[in-house]
Amino acid sequence: MIDLAGKVALITGAGRGIGRSIAEAMHGAGAGVGILDIDRGLAEGTAGEIGERACGVVASVTDADQLATAVAAVEEQLGPVDILVNNAGVTRDGLLVRMGEDDWDLVLGINLKGTFLVTKTLARGMMKRRWGRIINIASVVGIMGNAGQANYSASKAGVIGFTKTMARELASRNVLVNAIAPGFIDTEMTRRLSDEQREGLTRQIPLRRLGQPEDVARAALFLASDLADYITGQVLVIDGGMVM
Repeated sequence: MIDLAGKVALITGAGRGIGRSIAEAMHGAGAGVGILDIDRGLAEGTAGEIGERACGVVASVTDADQLATAVAAVEEQLGPVDILVNNAGVTRDGLLVRMGEDDWDLVLGINLKGTFLVTKTLARGMMKRRWGRIINIASVVGIMGNAGQANYSASKAGVIGFTKTMARELASRNVLVNAIAPGFIDTEMTRRLSDEQREGLTRQIPLRRLGQPEDVARAALFLASDLADYITGQVLVIDGGMVM
């Protein structure tokens, strides 16, 4: 059994979906969890439902000042952050020739710049304490690409490159940095697809089913634990065999 007692985790975009599942898994393993979300109702509501050792904070991952305030609030209530999960992300899909600059900037800003800013906010403390785990949620489309997602795939490919560079920069201080690349996961976004679209996605997956948020959460739990203390700079693909 994985034991994170005494550790504090901060998960961005944790009000729902994959982020919430990760927060619940880490809380269940004994960690205190900070639920960071841009939606106050989701952040505070999720923290309240998880219970003690959980607090909800509000910030945009693209705003360094808001992040500093949110991190300070988490650390005041729970203690120094040991584990960071950069999960916050958005999509604005469309073919390149029809994609506006605003949609490009929004997706790259939240998915990639946000990962940079949150990591920068917390890395110094982890380095000083000589212990830290940073887990970045990338995507299989950052590995293989996907028509209609030039902005999203570019942002997630950037997250993978960022992960590998941070792993090299922080390894000497025992701060491990890894990424998880989910495939098609059964979340609110995929539930909006038609039955025909979902069937088309499922046909691409050797296991013939969409993944569950808990599949990603268990991978994050492993990477945050001592079981993974000789793993850094890696991308763990959770996709039912879609990308091999």
